[in-house]
Amino acid sequence: MIPIDKAIAADGKAIHADSLYAHRLAARPPYPPHSGSGRADIAVVGGGLAGLTAALELRRRGHTVSLLEAQRVGWGASGRNGGFVAPGFAESLDMVEKRVGLEMARRLYALSEDGVAYIRQRIAEAGRPEIVGGTGWMHVVRHRKSDRLHRQRDRMARDYGVELQVFDRQQVRSLLKTESYHGAIVDPRPIHIDPLAYVELLAADCVASGVQLFEHSRVTALEPDREGYVLETAQGRLQADRVVVATSAYGGPVAAVENCVLPVATYVIASEPADAALREAIAWTGCIADTRRAGDYYRVVAGDEGLRLLWGGRITTRTAEPRDLAAMLMRDIGRIYPSLRELRVAFSWSGLMGYARHKMPVVCEHLPGLYVLTGFGGHGLNTTAAGALAVAEAIDGVPEKLELFASYGLVWGGGPVGRAATQLEYFRLRLTDLVEEL
Repeated sequence: MIPIDKAIAADGKAIHADSLYAHRLAARPPYPPHSGSGRADIAVVGGGLAGLTAALELRRRGHTVSLLEAQRVGWGASGRNGGFVAPGFAESLDMVEKRVGLEMARRLYALSEDGVAYIRQRIAEAGRPEIVGGTGWMHVVRHRKSDRLHRQRDRMARDYGVELQVFDRQQVRSLLKTESYHGAIVDPRPIHIDPLAYVELLAADCVASGVQLFEHSRVTALEPDREGYVLETAQGRLQADRVVVATSAYGGPVAAVENCVLPVATYVIASEPADAALREAIAWTGCIADTRRAGDYYRVVAGDEGLRLLWGGRITTRTAEPRDLAAMLMRDIGRIYPSLRELRVAFSWSGLMGYARHKMPVVCEHLPGLYVLTGFGGHGLNTTAAGALAVAEAIDGVPEKLELFASYGLVWGGGPVGRAATQLEYFRLRLTDLVEEL
């Protein structure tokens, strides 16, 4: 993803990052900005995947809904990520179990599975199979301690009812032509998608269902009043009984939400088409990620132009994009796949993910009638749907799913000290990974 000051169109309004996704996106006029005065049962602040899903599901339940997006829908992390849709969370299940117990961990994991199923269903119902680029997730290991994979497979089958496969070194190398990997654990259920195309699908569904969707409508103030909440934008005022705040690392109108989110940058590149080289090097059409604590994630993306490699990796709390971003990630690729060193980069971008200190999504009712959906960095896209469903059901009087997240609420991120600590932790994890690979 790219910094805000590099995402400005000639008319002064934000555009999407210059990514492969934006390159493929069909042009459309922007949704109108909010102006004047209005009223809705529910106001949703933020037009990323979580906000759009919440708006759609609340409208389907009969509520009047207005969604206010500061830039364009999907402008932040929702439109710039790696596109992986898989069960689970950024926090390990071991740590989730330690915090909430096995039974609650099972219920949280099941909710993450529901998030995957929801995204699959929305794409299928829309008749947009081209949004899905492949199926299955291969978690590859770069050290020789492959016995861990068998223990993980057995534990997931025993405790979570999930059937995973373990690939040995030879099986991995039959699919990935590299000497770097010593084994893999494979989940056949995940998919990878064009996230920005999915954003646009959700936005169109919202509008078709009756959601009032406003772009270039930053909420400058949000205050409670006798009838619920009042939201101010540059050109108008909106009254709502309840509010869903679905902002993230790019800021928002609620200080407690902003302060709980640690902005973490990650980087992505997409190659120029290279059919022959990619078919020879990578015969797996699903998601690929290594199991390091700060690892690479990548996939082969098919399109009218041919096959491209989409590769993401590295994280930092620095919000400025590196000058040598493309070269930096190409060096990472070359170390894993020497045969791909001559790939040419067509697109490179960076962006900010929102992390909470507890490494879980923040899905809660912060104040009466004020719900929060944030902290989705590092989880894959499943949690945007899972969290939105939990909030929609809670507003509709069924709070059980929302209560699953009760142990992971708004926790102060530590400000500049928190960002520095996160960066130091990243360096520590990289060092740990390097030691394991020796």
